[in-house]
Amino acid sequence: MSQVEQYEKCAHQFYLRRVEGVTPRPAAWSHQGTSFHTACEAVERSGRQMSTKAAVTLFSNEYSAAVNRALEDEPDLNRWMTAGPDGASDIEARYTLGQEQTASYVRWTKENEPELWKAEDGTLGVELHLTAEIGGVRVQGYIDQLVTEPDGSIRIRDLKTGTTKSRFQLETYAVLVRKALGLEVHRGDWYQAKKGGLTRPVDLAGVTEDEVGERYMQMDQSVKRAEFEPNPGFGCRFCDVSHACPFRRP
Repeated sequence: MSQVEQYEKCAHQFYLRRVEGVTPRPAAWSHQGTSFHTACEAVERSGRQMSTKAAVTLFSNEYSAAVNRALEDEPDLNRWMTAGPDGASDIEARYTLGQEQTASYVRWTKENEPELWKAEDGTLGVELHLTAEIGGVRVQGYIDQLVTEPDGSIRIRDLKTGTTKSRFQLETYAVLVRKALGLEVHRGDWYQAKKGGLTRPVDLAGVTEDEVGERYMQMDQSVKRAEFEPNPGFGCRFCDVSHACPFRRP
């Protein structure tokens, strides 16, 4: 689903990333998000027996390793994407922020005890990889969490360390869960690490495969026709391949 939204946002960015294979500029927020997800997954797979200290340590180790690997590939911090004054301070700030968010997640799970879905074979609904054909296109997704509702249906939950939320992502996941697992999905939500809690639920009961599939089909057909129109503007400031784009705007 990220490919669809990337294409719709700027087809030339899609081209640079997916066709030309331009190496994106690194960003500390990306490593923060990935490391937070790793720590949360470990907490859930431990049956929530993992201590706060162990979870924070796991985040710290994962984040440090990821940042160090990225620094080997791109040691010039002036080329890093950053939401702070500079790359170095952003890396440091997100190390501390990620630790705080990880500790907050552990506390939240203990206080709220959401019931994660589990298959008959013991597969837990955490970081679940599902694939299915939607709109004639093979779609895959890694779903952060499947939560069992009181009525037996499944709620899609996506974990976010940032502020960007994608309804289309939840809609795609709902279709994937229905097709790949045969489960009912009525709602979805986001766990927002910045706030340490959930958003309001999103109604997914009326989302259809045809509705979601239309966007995948349109993107697939446009890519096959080699239609990669640029969309220069404010978004160029946050584009990780703008350094290779002749259409970028400062």
